Amino acid sequence: MTIIIVLLSILLLIVMVSALRINAFISFLVVSILAGILLGIPLGKVTASVEKGMGDVLGSLAIIIIIGAMLGKLVAESGAAQKIASVMMDICGEKYIQWGVVTTGFLIGIPLFYGIGFVLMIPLIFSIVYKYKLPVIYIGLPMLAALSVTHGFLPPHPSPSALVIQFKANMGLTLLYGLIVAVPAIVIGGPVFSRVLKNIPSNPLASFVPVEVPESSLPGTFNSFFTALLPVLLLLGATVFALIPSSDPAVAEFFAFAGSPTIVMLIALFSATLTLGVFQGKKIPYIMGIYGDAIKDVAMILLIIGGSGALKQVLVDSGVSEQIAVLLKDLHMQPLFLGWMIAAIIRFCVGSATVAGLTTAGIILPLMNTTHTDPNLMVLAVGAGSLMFSHVNDSGFWMFKEYFNLSMKDTFKSWAAMESIVGVVGLLGVLLLNQIL
Repeated sequence: MTIIIVLLSILLLIVMVSALRINAFISFLVVSILAGILLGIPLGKVTASVEKGMGDVLGSLAIIIIIGAMLGKLVAESGAAQKIASVMMDICGEKYIQWGVVTTGFLIGIPLFYGIGFVLMIPLIFSIVYKYKLPVIYIGLPMLAALSVTHGFLPPHPSPSALVIQFKANMGLTLLYGLIVAVPAIVIGGPVFSRVLKNIPSNPLASFVPVEVPESSLPGTFNSFFTALLPVLLLLGATVFALIPSSDPAVAEFFAFAGSPTIVMLIALFSATLTLGVFQGKKIPYIMGIYGDAIKDVAMILLIIGGSGALKQVLVDSGVSEQIAVLLKDLHMQPLFLGWMIAAIIRFCVGSATVAGLTTAGIILPLMNTTHTDPNLMVLAVGAGSLMFSHVNDSGFWMFKEYFNLSMKDTFKSWAAMESIVGVVGLLGVLLLNQIL
């Protein structure tokens, strides 16, 4: 009965947003409250779950998305995005531009959390699309496939790192195997799959439409790249320093503070205000006007992402993931496939890749011990399963839909399909490695 309620809740959300054209945020609130009541959460705690879910997801993303939008709009308005697009096109050419952006997404995705990488790369994607009149999904999906795969498969991302610890795997080996599995998953789910999506109509957020600036007025190449990628460089530096042992707790505490995404984004925004604003002859009121417009553009996106967090929390608090795991744990299957399947089903019902991965870990661990399954490969199998079936209860689904301004149907055809493709290819890669090792 629990599964039926979850499926009906998801169906109702799709109908409200797509068929009835009800605002997605309002739809999320209504469906979350109904789902909580039907799934047996006490009436006094239903709204608490909704509020907690919104708070949790917005607490980690609101500052990043807002500052990222400000930074992205300044990069677009100043001509830096135009300069970056020109340089990348000169290096790769239009024929190979997909491989340029997918490589960028992969390198950035290793150290950065998905949400941060997504927000930072959106201006780059849109600048290439608008300047060279290329299909937006054709360019954008490969980069986002790379970000998604690194998030699900590779340490130091939260879920793979936690799974390494729980399964007593080797972090280095898991990373090595993960890179072997990740590359074909990204290639098939990104550049290969996106070739069939060239005709999907998309009108991305106007905030990131680069203003055509005369060549003589463009910022320099170094200035453009350095400013746009400064958050990535700072986060990379903080990650490296965090790995260096320090006998002074104050030093470690400083780098932990300075390396937090909030501080990194603030530093990057302050730097961009100077390098792309003040030093280019722009007045502070003009720059602040750009930032104000950027906030307006992402306000509804924030609310929708918060709504998806509310539905996710209701499903988690109702115990859906545990019930699914209990139903599946006694199935006699290859352990790696079973771990992947449990994670995939929990992901479909709950919407969070991290929740799916960590819930699966507690269920599959006893089976691993009795079957002597390679723990490094199990981390990857569960990670691949946790990327499957992204849909309306996943904040990533809505970020993609709203930033790229797609219909629900086209979001399913592109984003949801890509996530399932990388999940299946990841599983096949793990099973192949299991035969070789």
